[in-house]
Amino acid sequence: MLETQLFWARNRNSIVAALLVMILALAAYGAYRFHTAHRDEAAALMLSQAKSEEDYQKIIDQYGGSNAAPSAYLLLAAAQRKDGKLAEANTTLKTFADKNPKHELVTTAKMAMAANVDAMGKPDEALEMYRRVAADYPRSFNAPLALLAEVPLLKQKGDIEGARRVCETVLTQYRDNYAATEATRHLRMLKLPPAVAAPSDDPAVNAAPSISAAASPAASMSPMP
Repeated sequence: MLETQLFWARNRNSIVAALLVMILALAAYGAYRFHTAHRDEAAALMLSQAKSEEDYQKIIDQYGGSNAAPSAYLLLAAAQRKDGKLAEANTTLKTFADKNPKHELVTTAKMAMAANVDAMGKPDEALEMYRRVAADYPRSFNAPLALLAEVPLLKQKGDIEGARRVCETVLTQYRDNYAATEATRHLRMLKLPPAVAAPSDDPAVNAAPSISAAASPAASMSPMP
């Protein structure tokens, strides 16, 4: 008992200070949770009522750290694309991806950026963006879709063999995915250009068409009376 009293007498100031710090920390955490919950509730309500680009931008500006902010970015980008503001939409999507690198829809944002770039008449840049999505996020649900998006761009470039390889990659790596069915359909439609026959080393074979061609006019001429 005496030892306890001595310990308290020697350390009571430190103990009281530590208890006060704990109480203040708990109070601050409670206030933060209350503020966060109130902020998220207000942002969610505003998002449910938002209809225009200005509404979505207001949510981003006022509640940038809320749970509703990522959705506001995506909806703003969709509205900008609808209005034909493709460059602005990509700026919005890039900001979303930079601020939310682990968001479940970050690959969807990158896919939308590639589609916008393609719509701006930059197929090579769009192709590279789709390739990066497939390479950087191989486990994402968008990975096989990014590969499939490469196919029409490769066909447009005349790279039929490249398009075929992409389809085969989908069938190999994502054979249990619904994208495999689409890859199979693309493969059936892909046709390599017919091979051009190489000239023969036999002079007689190479000369034969000329002889035949020379003989044809003579054969068609009527005999002289």
